[in-house]
This record gives sequence, C-alpha cells and structure tokens, in this order.
Amino acid sequence: MEVIKIISLGIVISIITVLLKQVKPEFAIFTIIAGGIVMLFYILNYFTQVFAVFNEIVTKAGIDSKLFGIIFKVIGVGYLVEFGASACVDSGNSAIGDKIILGGKIIMFSMALPIITNLFNMLIELLS
Repeated sequence: MEVIKIISLGIVISIITVLLKQVKPEFAIFTIIAGGIVMLFYILNYFTQVFAVFNEIVTKAGIDSKLFGIIFKVIGVGYLVEFGASACVDSGNSAIGDKIILGGKIIMFSMALPIITNLFNMLIELLS
C-alpha cells in the first residue's frame, strides 16, 4: 500500500529532522524540504489519475477546458503554498509561513477570476 510508504517516509524524515536539529539545526529545514519533495513524487501518479478522470468528465460535460485548467492550477498553487508555509512553520518562521499563505490566497483568487467572470456571465444569460 502506497499510504504505508508515505507514512513510513514521513516518520523517517521526522526522526532524521529531530536528530539533525540536535547536531546541525541549520540543515534540518533542508531535510524537511527534500523529504517533502520525495513524498510528492510518490503521490504524483495518483495526481495524474485524478487529472485523467476529471479531464474525461470535462470532455463529456462539454465544459470549457480552459476553466478546467484554471481549476487545476489553483489547486496546485494551494498545495504548493501549503507545502512552503508548512516548511517555514517547521523551521520556526511562522510569520513568514503566514505571509506565504496570504500571498497564495491572493494569487489563487486572481487566478480564479476568469471562472468567476464566466459564472456571472452564465447567470446574466439565464436571467435575461
């Protein structure tokens, strides 16, 4: 099971980080980031499966593929923001992590503006 691998990897990374903080605390953040990237590669296959299913749904439903792309970009930015903010919080820089989250929310909102515009246009057409 893949979830066992991810959990095991997370536990190993946590143990290495705790041990490294005692010896070389300045390198602990690199362990967290590298471990997180390795974990992301483990789940990349699942992401491609989800993307394929959603792509099939969008094709069958006749939804504009640009909107579908925007949704996945927003989701990707959300995950990256969470990853970056968590790394900052883990290194003791929660204020920077909070700023990353704020910036990510603003970026995601601006990325979603075409979807919001499209929804308003559809609503106006329905009401007309």
